[in-house]
Amino acid sequence: MMEEKDLLLEKSALDLAEKLGIKFKDIKILENSLIHRSFLNEHRNWKLSSNERLEFLGDAVLELIVTDYLFHHYGNEEGDLTNWRAALVSAESLAPVAEKLEIEKYLFVGKGEKRNKRSKLNILADAFEAVIGAIYLDQGIEKTTEFILKNIISRLPDILENQLFVDAKTALQEKAQQEWKFTPHYVVLQEGGPDHNKWFEVGVKIEDELIGRGKGSSKQKAEKEAAKNALDTLKKSKNQK
Repeated sequence: MMEEKDLLLEKSALDLAEKLGIKFKDIKILENSLIHRSFLNEHRNWKLSSNERLEFLGDAVLELIVTDYLFHHYGNEEGDLTNWRAALVSAESLAPVAEKLEIEKYLFVGKGEKRNKRSKLNILADAFEAVIGAIYLDQGIEKTTEFILKNIISRLPDILENQLFVDAKTALQEKAQQEWKFTPHYVVLQEGGPDHNKWFEVGVKIEDELIGRGKGSSKQKAEKEAAKNALDTLKKSKNQK
């Protein structure tokens, strides 16, 4: 007899499959994509594996399909295509798509992680890649390509129009050097968390003036968020003048 958790997992996978409009041959593959390792840490008697292997597969399949599309549809140099691909497959790009598809509603995540807002973006992006891995295993490359075209590559015109592929730190550095003749520098304002789940808050300064803040699970991610915050602040300030 199936336990309650097994029944809930099966129902979640069936509901998600219906939401995605995909009829899975083996629903258990999709079930596996919904199990975050934090849930298994809190339910050690549940003899299932996390979605990390599917995430590994989905990440590679996503990158291949996006690369193939860009190669065949754009004649730009390798540097441009690399930047565009990075913008399409980044966690910042995948997480909103996962939210739109309401994948979070079907995920099995530990209570501790549910309370951790800093890790939400990465959990959603990783789960989305795991779902891609599940679709690829169950449906093959053609259906997976259709799914990625509809949900990821369809965002490319907006990315190109708004230059979302430009790295925030590079954009801020160029702007700062043009307007103030200074290079921004980054400082760690605070950090915390255990070794396996560290977080950092970083500030970006022009000379001694703090112009942006950002948080992340690494200094690099926090710096990127600080640069984005600074660019947003500068843009709002310019619009108000």
